[in-house]
Amino acid sequence: MRERRMTSPTLAVVSGGPGTGKTTLAHALAHELGCPAIIRDEIKQGMVMATPGYRSGGDDPLNYPTLDAFFDVLKVLLQAGVTTVAEAAFQDRLWRPNLEPLAKLAQIRVIRCTIPAAIAHDRIIQRARSSTHRAAHADHDLLEAIAAGRHSLESFVPISLEGPTLAVDTSDGYNPGISDIASFVRAGTKDGSPTSMS
Repeated sequence: MRERRMTSPTLAVVSGGPGTGKTTLAHALAHELGCPAIIRDEIKQGMVMATPGYRSGGDDPLNYPTLDAFFDVLKVLLQAGVTTVAEAAFQDRLWRPNLEPLAKLAQIRVIRCTIPAAIAHDRIIQRARSSTHRAAHADHDLLEAIAAGRHSLESFVPISLEGPTLAVDTSDGYNPGISDIASFVRAGTKDGSPTSMS
């Protein structure tokens, strides 16, 4: 039996406020790296499918189970030595306390999506109109806040975890580009690859 020699896996955390292009970037980055992408909203959408009569908004009964499942999945993958891309619209108060224990399992690289508020608002409006899955995420509340001028990306509190952070402008494609973002993530391991075999 061949022995498996591992360096620490890397956890690439794609963060940012609603409408900043996190999910699209997370999938593109995972494809570039050849690793899984764990998307909080996709986990919740799967839970909604198994919850007859579910209605979003208010004190959503699926929010905490989704939070637990999201971080449990990340822990399982990192314990197995799997470099992983994780994406959620969590602010610092949810990201940081749940990421700190994972820092013992992986090198954490934070990618912060940035975008002008007007573009983010337009994306939120467009996805609410075009995606039937968005009903799971109370987008109607966001739309009302945008219409009333109450939604501000500046109120979003980014992750304050110590460690490498890369800001990515997602206004028109990615700046820096996807290959540079992937290089930033790969730098989280000693030899540039999450797992080596001998």
